[in-house]
Amino acid sequence: MLRKTYDEELKILFNKLVEMGALVEEQIQNSLTALKNRDEKLASQTIFADELVNKMHKEIEKDCLNLILHQQPVAMDLRNISACLKIVTDLERIGDHAQDIAEISISLGNNKLNNELDELNKLFDIIKVMLKGAVDSFVTSDIELALKIKKMDNTIDYLYAEFRKRAIMSIRESPTFAEEWVDILQVAKYLERVGDHAENITEWVVFSVTGEYVDSLKNPKRMRD
Repeated sequence: MLRKTYDEELKILFNKLVEMGALVEEQIQNSLTALKNRDEKLASQTIFADELVNKMHKEIEKDCLNLILHQQPVAMDLRNISACLKIVTDLERIGDHAQDIAEISISLGNNKLNNELDELNKLFDIIKVMLKGAVDSFVTSDIELALKIKKMDNTIDYLYAEFRKRAIMSIRESPTFAEEWVDILQVAKYLERVGDHAENITEWVVFSVTGEYVDSLKNPKRMRD
């Protein structure tokens, strides 16, 4: 395979990855909108759309393996494709969390904790920047951007911890809404995990460019589902 052909196929592969990243971001947004508006139809659409995320996951995996098989890349080329295989798995997991949130939206029905959902949007606003930045940093091999995005997960972890404290306190003060609080806290946990997956992506960016692992990549917490 000529280098030009390989570069063209790699570009197509990266474009698919960007498309998948945009899709899972949209899925997270839709799941939160469905939750806030009690939109069961949108929640159901979000759940159904996870099939498309899974399809893209398999398609990109296949493309990666075909490139390895036919091109037999080495050095940075091999690291790029290997990182892509890992990144697409993180994106698929994010899609799963969007589905999880949509399912909670349906099960919650009508409750009186809408104001608390606004706090979740603060988490999502940061996550949205992280997701796009993480994927962009991979496509452009931008380590500086990757490390900048990686640090944002600290904010996600802090906001989640504060939200959890607030939820526990509210449950103690108003046990009537304990079940609803537990569900909403689970949504916050899913968003925190999305932040972890975005951070994973930035760590694979560093690996693809330098061949070095970020220290925290060896921490099981960073590589969880």
